[in-house]
Amino acid sequence: MTGVGTIAVQTFRSMLGNIKMLLWVLLAPLVVITLMYLVFDVKNETDIRIGVPDTMDPTFTEGLPEDVEVLTYELTPVLDTLLDTHELDAFVSMEDKGLNVTYKNEDPPKTAAAEQAVETGVRAVEDERLKGIMAALPEEAEIPKIEIETSFLYGDSASTFFEKMFPILTGLVLFFFVMVFTCLTLFRERSSGTLERVLATSIRRSEVILGYLTGLGLFILLETVLLVLYAIYLLDVTIAGSMIWVFVIYILVSFSGAAAGMLIALLSKSEVRMMVLILLVTVPQIFLSGLIPFDYIGDWFNNIGYGFPLRYAGDALTEVMIKGNSWSYIWNELLALALFIIGFTVLSILGLKKHRRV
Repeated sequence: MTGVGTIAVQTFRSMLGNIKMLLWVLLAPLVVITLMYLVFDVKNETDIRIGVPDTMDPTFTEGLPEDVEVLTYELTPVLDTLLDTHELDAFVSMEDKGLNVTYKNEDPPKTAAAEQAVETGVRAVEDERLKGIMAALPEEAEIPKIEIETSFLYGDSASTFFEKMFPILTGLVLFFFVMVFTCLTLFRERSSGTLERVLATSIRRSEVILGYLTGLGLFILLETVLLVLYAIYLLDVTIAGSMIWVFVIYILVSFSGAAAGMLIALLSKSEVRMMVLILLVTVPQIFLSGLIPFDYIGDWFNNIGYGFPLRYAGDALTEVMIKGNSWSYIWNELLALALFIIGFTVLSILGLKKHRRV
């Protein structure tokens, strides 16, 4: 048998002898594809909700596409509250010969769909008016057009889908890299025997875990500052809210990633298991943190996202960076992130017990 054949046989036998790795290689792609199926197969269209006053020309609402949900209000409400609490994509009112449209603009693709729907309704009104006055006008007369005055609750007409995704995407990237860095650091400490020597002393397990977290703190702060400054000055991302809250959220995201990384490193008996656990923690959050619009995800599957820290991080960052809100809108998310950090840390302290031999 040639050298290539010998190595091939040895590799094949090695794979058969490592059932866990073999199952991982075979089943992991199936798990990812299943998650993608659950995410993308639930809904195939975007639901648009448009609010109008009860004095609105019925021709406009009747001319809207059939898949647009129209909500009628007796009095003209406070728009910023209405668009958020009633989850409207736009509010349309007609004054004199013009149309006032306020778009929520939290999700630029939905705003574009709402704009198309409004234009369809306007064309229906113009066609109806044209039919009524065509006979009375001379042929050379100019038909007056409806003027549309547009405003946006969040962002402006130049807002892009990347700007909506940026807070969630940066939170995911920060969480992932801090978690992987912490995993590798602590796993190397275990493999080299450093952790075992530390545990052989009288130092308490809680002090070991908190010591590692504190040691990583400087790296976490540096990474957070670098990320925010890069986003503002190089990517030219607009932050509507306070920079302080942006830093606070990113720091909590980083520490939750570090705490999760320590737990994974302590639970992993090998590099393969560590990789599996990292992906099990990361992949679901890619689908459930908000990177995929929630309109395309079933409610039952969407609710699973609340079991992961990045769902709360994405909501908090969106409230601050896009909507310009502060403490009163994000305290629930900050509390949830803090609880994740505490939970991962406590589990790491408990998990360290099996590594102590004295």
